[in-house]
Amino acid sequence: MPRNRLDPAIFRLPEVRIREGYYSDAYFNFTKELLEAEQHRPRVLMQVFQKKESLLGGIDEALAIVRRCAGQYVDGRWRDGWEHLDVHALYEADEVAPYETVMTIEGDYSLFAHLETVYLGALARRTLVMRNVRAVVEAAGGKDILFMPARHDHWLVQTGDGWAAHEAGAIGVSTDANASWWGGRGVGTVPHALIAAYDGDTVAAARAFAGRYGNTMNVTVLVDFENDSTRTAIAVADALGDDLWGVRLDTSESLVDEALQDRGGPPGVNAELVRLVRQALDDAGHGRVRIVASGGFTANKIAQFEAEGVPVDAYGVGSSLVRGNNDFTADVVMVNGRPCAKVGREHRPNPRLERVD
Repeated sequence: MPRNRLDPAIFRLPEVRIREGYYSDAYFNFTKELLEAEQHRPRVLMQVFQKKESLLGGIDEALAIVRRCAGQYVDGRWRDGWEHLDVHALYEADEVAPYETVMTIEGDYSLFAHLETVYLGALARRTLVMRNVRAVVEAAGGKDILFMPARHDHWLVQTGDGWAAHEAGAIGVSTDANASWWGGRGVGTVPHALIAAYDGDTVAAARAFAGRYGNTMNVTVLVDFENDSTRTAIAVADALGDDLWGVRLDTSESLVDEALQDRGGPPGVNAELVRLVRQALDDAGHGRVRIVASGGFTANKIAQFEAEGVPVDAYGVGSSLVRGNNDFTADVVMVNGRPCAKVGREHRPNPRLERVD
């Protein structure tokens, strides 16, 4: 079956700025200017790869950058260069091996020399997010993952990061920008700030929230505002009844919940606390209320919870999904049909690549 790529228009690229080299490392701009000034137009094969077992993200964005911004200015007018290039690539969310070629660009180097910084950056960022999200999805063993790192990074990265998370298997994202590329909406819980706005009364805040939004979303309520998650979870479930989808545990890693203080902890959201909340809800007749766990979760912590059979229904994961690195490299490996590459960066053909029309 044919595989689809995202329409380049969805990325809303600042095309003029990219064409001018505004976002490019200066030496690539100098290279393009020199090649054009000298009328030196070598036909090269550019090869793009990374060095980890990973999940490819940002490839459609990288292709859009080349498609819309390769070319040159002639007498002050932009002359498109895409039709003069031969481009092959893998697809979004493809699993990739270390050093596997994910994209090649072949053609007059002066048409696209200025784009390397930009397309490599798109690949590095989106692949990082995809790889991190896939790791927590696999650790959760099919349980829902809520993608919640928006507050931990610059707002401009939200659109593409949300798409990468979606492609990697996250069931929900926290902002409309995160969800915009597939026409979705951000989801969320009753936040601490709203509870504070209702004088610290979680039940009052939850009632108001459910009354307004209960028909349009699954109502989930944070229950750690008073650091007594068990008692608050039951109070919210009693008050909302069938309008409550779930409760979210988000106890600070520096605090021990009230239910665990007699035994000295442990702090934060831990297996013991989850089990206490689950048992309390079940005993109170609220067995259908789900538990969402958040606060410092990583793939390793989720895997540990799952191995121990902790009764979590969904995980909210934040900053760990945008931390780390997954860098890409681009090398010229052929010039005018002959091998010509930096030592150690020889041409590595990949039969998985497909031509991009």
